Amino acid sequence: MQFQNKFNHNTKIVGVIGHPIKHSYSPLMHNVAFELAGLNFIYLPFDVPAASLKDSLKGMTALGMKGFNVTLPLKEKVLPLLKDVSEEVNIIGAVNTIVNDDGILRGFNTDVNGVVESLAPYKDELVGAKVSVIGAGGATRSVIYALIRYFKVGHINIINRTEQTAESMKEYFSVKMLFNEFKAFPLVPPDLIETFRDSKLIVNTTPMGMYPEADDSATTNKESFMKGQIVFDVVYNPVKTKLLRLAEQQGATIVTGLRMFVEQGAKSYELWTGEQMPKEKVLLALKSYLVS
Repeated sequence: MQFQNKFNHNTKIVGVIGHPIKHSYSPLMHNVAFELAGLNFIYLPFDVPAASLKDSLKGMTALGMKGFNVTLPLKEKVLPLLKDVSEEVNIIGAVNTIVNDDGILRGFNTDVNGVVESLAPYKDELVGAKVSVIGAGGATRSVIYALIRYFKVGHINIINRTEQTAESMKEYFSVKMLFNEFKAFPLVPPDLIETFRDSKLIVNTTPMGMYPEADDSATTNKESFMKGQIVFDVVYNPVKTKLLRLAEQQGATIVTGLRMFVEQGAKSYELWTGEQMPKEKVLLALKSYLVS
């Protein structure tokens, strides 16, 4: 009986670091992509508490890993440990992808690519438009950067449960990107109906509505949405969140977080392998695993 191991001394190792890490679908996505493309790579999850970050990076470099994704709570903490970072990282202040370039660790933020590719079909509609972004965390930074840098929006409402955090985000980007068309709001859905209705684009960057809390939503007021709007939710499990279902019922165009998840992953994949990810096949494969 012959046994042939698909992994060998030429197998390239990539992965994701964070704490906790068990919720991540990145290993599934990338390993499906490597299998489809016939690449000799494997993607592994590594549970790395913040206190172990520096030692972990040293170990990964010594082992010759090609790179890794970075998730909470390490996206900002990893910055001082990198030799070089990209333009978007300099402004956003967070890394989600690291490339090991012969021992030199370089940081990127491919979440930006996920936003840009997800909203690309609506680029002309968004120039000069008023948009509302729900949340004020790391994902929010990537969304705001992309909206200003690539879509040339005219005004951004930042809506967050803690209004002061939204104000801080507003001040941060006013300095970093010299963009001053911001307004901060507390997340009080009944008071925001007109703000939402006045927005060409609404983006949820919070975990609200993520499985298993799929009945949660930043707003349950269907009057918040209308035909002609674009509503984008970065949550990808379930694929169609409650927020998106409500928006769709009112005639809005919806953009799922699954598209963003695959697009940001595709950029990381390209940085590590130099190849294009078979995105549409990967998207179909993921849909069979996620709550619809």
